[in-house]
Amino acid sequence: MIDSQRPYRRTEIDKIFTRTKASMQQAALIRGGDGIALYIDIYTGKTLRGGDSYDYEHVRSSEAVYTQYKSVLTDEQIALVVNCPENVAVTLRCINQSKGRRKMEDWLSNPVNVTTNGIDLKLTLSNLKKADDGIERIVREILAIRI
Repeated sequence: MIDSQRPYRRTEIDKIFTRTKASMQQAALIRGGDGIALYIDIYTGKTLRGGDSYDYEHVRSSEAVYTQYKSVLTDEQIALVVNCPENVAVTLRCINQSKGRRKMEDWLSNPVNVTTNGIDLKLTLSNLKKADDGIERIVREILAIRI
């Protein structure tokens, strides 16, 4: 039985997030080809290299996903959903910190955020859709296994 009133906890999410980041780092080192990680910022499209000030980012916040699915999924299952490949990316630390816990669409509604941070709106909106689609795909897969 799933307790739909349980409080938000990141324990399981962070376990998988740590493994996901390590895997992403290994792939970025291979992409870089010179021992320095190579990423593309999910919101700006700019190239980021090891040593740049970037963060790994849950495109859709872990808390929002947890809240949405805690009535039908376990903490372990939610951790898989939150950390699906489409929902974990890299962005500049200044963007991640400025956005904080806000939903990206809310943060984007302030034109200063877009201009100051060099946000590529088309790229960002495309990546938000990919994150939503990835989350929904994993949820469907998990729920199908239960049936």
